[in-house]
Amino acid sequence: MNKAKRYTVTAALPYANGPLHLGHIAGCYLPADIYVRYLKGKGEDVAFICGSDEHGAAITLRAKKENTTPQHIVDTNHEIIKNAFVDFGIKFDIYHRTSSKLHHETAAQFFTELNDKGSFIQETSEQFYDQEHEQFLADRYVTGTCPKCDSDGAYGDQCEKCGSSLNATDLINPKSTLSGKTPVLKETSHWYLPMNKHEEWLKKWIETGKLNGVQQHDPSEWRKQVIGQCKSWIDNGLQPRSITRDLDWGVQVPVEGAEGKVLYVWFDAPIGYISATKQWAADNNKNWEDYWKKDDTALIHFIGKDNIVFHGIIFPIILKEQGDYILPTNVPANEFLNLEGDKISTSRNWAVWLHEYLEDFPGKEDELRYVLTSIAPETKDSEFTWKDYQARVNNELVAIFGNFINRSVVLTHKYYNGIVPSLGELTAEDSEVLASIKTTQQNVNELLSKFKFRDAQTEAMQLARIGNKYLADTEPWKLIKTDEERVKTIMNIALQISNALSIVFGPFLPKTSNKLRAILNNNTPELNAGHQINAAELLFQKIEDEAIDAQIEKLKTTTVKQSNPKAKPMKDEITFDDFTKIDIRTATILTAEKHPDADKLLKLTVDTGIDVRTVVSGIAEHYNPEDIVGKQVSILMNLAPRKIRGIESKGMILMAENNEGELAFVSPEKAMDNGGEIR
Repeated sequence: MNKAKRYTVTAALPYANGPLHLGHIAGCYLPADIYVRYLKGKGEDVAFICGSDEHGAAITLRAKKENTTPQHIVDTNHEIIKNAFVDFGIKFDIYHRTSSKLHHETAAQFFTELNDKGSFIQETSEQFYDQEHEQFLADRYVTGTCPKCDSDGAYGDQCEKCGSSLNATDLINPKSTLSGKTPVLKETSHWYLPMNKHEEWLKKWIETGKLNGVQQHDPSEWRKQVIGQCKSWIDNGLQPRSITRDLDWGVQVPVEGAEGKVLYVWFDAPIGYISATKQWAADNNKNWEDYWKKDDTALIHFIGKDNIVFHGIIFPIILKEQGDYILPTNVPANEFLNLEGDKISTSRNWAVWLHEYLEDFPGKEDELRYVLTSIAPETKDSEFTWKDYQARVNNELVAIFGNFINRSVVLTHKYYNGIVPSLGELTAEDSEVLASIKTTQQNVNELLSKFKFRDAQTEAMQLARIGNKYLADTEPWKLIKTDEERVKTIMNIALQISNALSIVFGPFLPKTSNKLRAILNNNTPELNAGHQINAAELLFQKIEDEAIDAQIEKLKTTTVKQSNPKAKPMKDEITFDDFTKIDIRTATILTAEKHPDADKLLKLTVDTGIDVRTVVSGIAEHYNPEDIVGKQVSILMNLAPRKIRGIESKGMILMAENNEGELAFVSPEKAMDNGGEIR
């Protein structure tokens, strides 16, 4: 792998169905912005690409509910999102949109080229159709019981409990998330990406970084959760994935006879990076192909962990199939950010919205950038709390960084009329502190190059701590009475630290760094003796209790917090008539054995009082077969029979699940006759 001559850095296209919250910023956009600022600070050639993802069934559904058009929904949210990025200081080279004419042309051309090469397969199949809403259902709009682990609430494309890749028709007891009713199967024809044909090269590329014998990336620099999730999908066996859907909102499938079909949003959206790059290149007299087709270009995708599969598996397959495109050099995905002990939930309004933060804390963009980077969920989920935000701003930005700069500048004006004094004879402590400047800059750059943004910012703040300690140890305000020459050296060093801080904090706190450079009247790496600096200004203000209390109260009044933050959200409301259709009864397990083709499943013979039937249940990780024979359980009787890994299962055993994922039978508190109704 040669050193990159240019960089294409993408940030996941935010879905234009609502505004941005802090989870979005911490998970993707802030680390991307930090990295790009670091690269550009080194003089690298970088295209920083993003835009609104404006297609998909969720937008059409919202438009129906609000009696408006999808275009109105995306136009409104595109502006809200774009303005929030600008106000927060996320500085994309272009913020594009997938509803643009250029994107539709680019995505359609991409499909056509791959279709002409035979990269897709076309199949006619039965797919779920919501009769009430009169539309076919995207996989994410069908939920049901996972056939592999027996977990409720699995989506039609993936079970978030066991991580298995699914098809909507695999689900047990499927329901439409649009109407809450059982969808019907209806025949339709679609194009599919046969991902199973790409497993061999993809696995080698993920694990070794090599493609056709050429080193494409360094797997040791990829985050473990990214490698792990990609390998898990491949090891479980990739399946053909539909790239088209029946919908009237999106990029029309450019094939005769495909009326009423659009490109699936997961295929359409990543191509949005390419169409955005085309627009940026045209606006800036650049060649867009240099940023997507040159081997000496590094392609970096910043995403949240829910997008790993799309950027680590599916998009690379599409790019490789096209033939001319480079593959990702890195996919630095973050985990999730939680809020005040609970998962962020847009449906419950349990979120801190970025545009509202900017309204409530005007001018405090860098304070939020600092806190979110301090708690960045780089390797595991992290948590934002308002009290922690206040503590980090007051105890670190104000008391350490801001205090050091203020003392250094004020003393320079007091003793030398704002002119940088000369550097005299150095003590061992002086030399050590001066050396720490260079070491800090090297360490910050090294950490940033490895996508360790949290550690890099900690290292930058450590230099401010060194500066504070240096002033506290040397006490120039006392020495000025007895050793003026010594004070000149101390203040020269303090100002050199200040100048270094304006540089190392540039990627993290751009507004603050600009303000500090203005105070120092300097935009260069060096601050020479005799240089005139400007008057001191406070870099940060303390956050008062009243402001924090107001934010906490705001959360309390806009939503009701769950007593169990890890509990899954309630499913769609049903009618009493729906409830009366459910037939749950007491039953006894007569025999139990492991499923011959699935480690997580048990094959149970159950006496229901009405009959003796076979039920396949995903409880093998929680119970040994011999331990549950004779156990009285609850069974959903009137669930349509379904083959699960080759064995027909009649019914479902009811289980309770705790926060740790442990399962327990839902059993009567005393022995009951088999066949007793549960109501």
